[in-house]
Amino acid sequence: MDIRDVARRAKVSTATVSRTVNQVATVDAQLAKRVWKAIAELGYYPNRQARALGSGRSRVFGLVVSEITNPFFPEIVHTFETLAVEQNYEILLTSTVHDPKRMELAVRRMIESRVDGVAILTFGMEEELLEHLRFRGLPLVFVDVGPKAPRVSNIRVDYAHGIRQAVQHLAAMRHERIAFVTGPLGLRSAVARKVAFEESLREIGLTVRPDFIVEGDHRLTGGKRALQALCNLRDRPTAVLCSNDMTAIGVMRQAYDLGISVPNDLSVIGFDDTRLADFMIPPLTTVQMSQTELATLAFNALLKDARSENPQPSGTEYLLKTQLILRNSTAFPRNNSRPKSKVRNRKLSKSVEEST
Repeated sequence: MDIRDVARRAKVSTATVSRTVNQVATVDAQLAKRVWKAIAELGYYPNRQARALGSGRSRVFGLVVSEITNPFFPEIVHTFETLAVEQNYEILLTSTVHDPKRMELAVRRMIESRVDGVAILTFGMEEELLEHLRFRGLPLVFVDVGPKAPRVSNIRVDYAHGIRQAVQHLAAMRHERIAFVTGPLGLRSAVARKVAFEESLREIGLTVRPDFIVEGDHRLTGGKRALQALCNLRDRPTAVLCSNDMTAIGVMRQAYDLGISVPNDLSVIGFDDTRLADFMIPPLTTVQMSQTELATLAFNALLKDARSENPQPSGTEYLLKTQLILRNSTAFPRNNSRPKSKVRNRKLSKSVEEST
């Protein structure tokens, strides 16, 4: 069965069937209705590769993530795919797992499949991906590192806003010894979060202590190792802010193994607001970086550029906001359960409210 059978059944030309299947807007509505009826009656499935050759578009978007096992990414994939289905697109998904060879093979597969655009939501290895894709004229979406170029969209994450709220929240609870577990400092996003933490401390007059900043790896085991290192210090922190939720959950697990009560002995804050955060014991206070909003921004940016005949010369930038989500993993330190200065506490609380 091919397009000619559909044309005979619908009593139209093969060109009309082709334009209908490719959703060309100029097709007469009544003719299109007859074509779709014939397709349903015959059980015909269009050849996607043939359609791509004929129309110049595959109606497939590529989606690149770092690690599909990280709870941050499944929500992104789910939202991106849902939007694709609604717009009659498919997605070609790959997880790089931080492996350059795997990433190169995945990019080659996307190019061979003639994808209409690629969303690179990896938080790492963006430069290598950029070199493979930017000169092919494909619509591209990056997080934080997108260059100013036609058909390139950059989603800028406002790390500073949410991290400032987290630091001010801890300070309002009279925490002065606040530690930070970073992500791998080879990632720009991890460096941005670390800088935001240090600036937030300085804003409220707290000293940045290098021994309270530990490099992690955005994994559970990295969080466990980080807390162990902080516990080996003579002067331990009373609160730990983490670069992502996986790290924070690792910190909480190591605290359990060491007999440290969260939040009574140690306050913990994550970053991402993954689904797991609300199901921890106690539920994890975290900085929300909406995965649903990130995926929606990425998909709509690709769709816009794929349809546009006149892309912006310097690309397009989108802003993804962050905000603190309060749960039960933070509390006043044991030895300082009440504010020393009501005036200062009100000032910090007001600062948190103004930044929300």
